[in-house]
Amino acid sequence: MDTVLRSRTQTVVIGADKPFCIIGERINPTGRKVFAEELRGGDLSTVERDALAQVAAGANMLDVNAGIPLVDEAELLKDMLRKVQETVDVPICIDSSVIEALEAGLSVYEGRALVNSVTAEDDRLEAVLPLVAKHDAAVIGLTNDETGIPETAEERLRHARKIVSAAGDYGIKPEDVVIDPLAMPVGADTQMAMNTFKAMRMIRDELGVNMCVGASNVSFGLPDRHTLNAAFLPIAMAAGLTSAIMSTADVCVRSARAADLLLGHDEWGASWIAAHRARQAAAAAQAEATAGAAAS
Repeated sequence: MDTVLRSRTQTVVIGADKPFCIIGERINPTGRKVFAEELRGGDLSTVERDALAQVAAGANMLDVNAGIPLVDEAELLKDMLRKVQETVDVPICIDSSVIEALEAGLSVYEGRALVNSVTAEDDRLEAVLPLVAKHDAAVIGLTNDETGIPETAEERLRHARKIVSAAGDYGIKPEDVVIDPLAMPVGADTQMAMNTFKAMRMIRDELGVNMCVGASNVSFGLPDRHTLNAAFLPIAMAAGLTSAIMSTADVCVRSARAADLLLGHDEWGASWIAAHRARQAAAAAQAEATAGAAAS
């Protein structure tokens, strides 16, 4: 079951037998005060830098969020999406809880977007799914409802069933619903990750849909976050996770690509070897440039 996303010229396919889809998380003002103030003032230079850096680091897609209090989120999101599309050519995950902002973002997007997100709440399903269907997009379905985040994997599976079924009522196929089984901070409860892995296996085995999580949530509040995130990814991939909104730190990207190879999603290790050779070439070029500068 493949989820197909497109930019102007590039296509990304998320699927159980495909390489893991890395969705760069960085273009988001949450917790970034300086970035938020830049956006308030109409300065999109960090958006451009973050887009370039994440794609260079290995992102297949980019998440774009404009959630800042007391701004016109719809207009800001349109401006940010235009800037990202001018800067890089990868598919985009349009990230907002505001219906007007989602509609505005989809109106300027050139391609087939991933909408982030809908929950199992009836009013959210009724508001978001028609918009997804209208724009022929795909959607991330969060496995929570008005009662909050479920503690058990069984409850998360129940919410996933509801979202997939509701999407079908609007003509949205199961392959265009990417379920989020909710990665929670292990610093609050060390069993949180185990519940998420169990939910992933249950969703994979019963529904067969693609899945996506906010991978960096796992390490929230703990030191050495990139190492924890990197350890989480291969375990989650083995349980059925096919994409993540995540950091493009080198350790995280390498972990996902190593898991691709070990899970049989990188035929003959071609991508792993090519990436290694590219790093060697870049290091050699940097060393040569440094030596040249020192000699002069």
